[in-house]
Amino acid sequence: MPAERPGNRLFFALWPDEATRAACAEAARVLRLRMQPRGAPSVAQRYHLTLLFLGDDVPEVAETAARQVASHVRARPFTLRLDHAGSFRNREVPWWLGSREPPPALSTLHERLREALLRARVPVQPMRFSPHLTIHRDAGAPLPPTLIQPIEWPVRDFVLIRSHIGRAPVVYEQVGCWPLDPDAPEAAAGGGQMRLL
Repeated sequence: MPAERPGNRLFFALWPDEATRAACAEAARVLRLRMQPRGAPSVAQRYHLTLLFLGDDVPEVAETAARQVASHVRARPFTLRLDHAGSFRNREVPWWLGSREPPPALSTLHERLREALLRARVPVQPMRFSPHLTIHRDAGAPLPPTLIQPIEWPVRDFVLIRSHIGRAPVVYEQVGCWPLDPDAPEAAAGGGQMRLL
């Protein structure tokens, strides 16, 4: 019987620089000491903020198209201020870090990338965009909205990540990286406003 072909889980994301990653890990450590959750902390080397999820088994032709699309997306660099923590009320009870006032440039990047992928007929999973960085899974209890020491995350590019399904521990492979453009047009006036959750 032939071996089952591995999936091809792909997602576009923001990938923090080392200083931001270290600051997020410290914020997560402080929250764990204070709240004593069950479950397991997220591995700091895999911290990211998902922009768009393409699927668990993306065909090669769609992956190639997604890379081509990403190379033409123009959006400005920005700073994302992570200033509070919370959780989602799903089965895994993930805890996250987020921004109470995400910058309009973040939603502009998400919207321009999504629209370009859809125009190119690259399938995108229909998920509400709730920008967050997961720091803990299976916590057992929700984390109430909690202020943290603010973390200033300079966002200068976005990446395409392949998550190798079935490996333990999970391996994230960066398969593409595209710089943001300081000369990109800004969002239309009044557009791109977004609040987290």
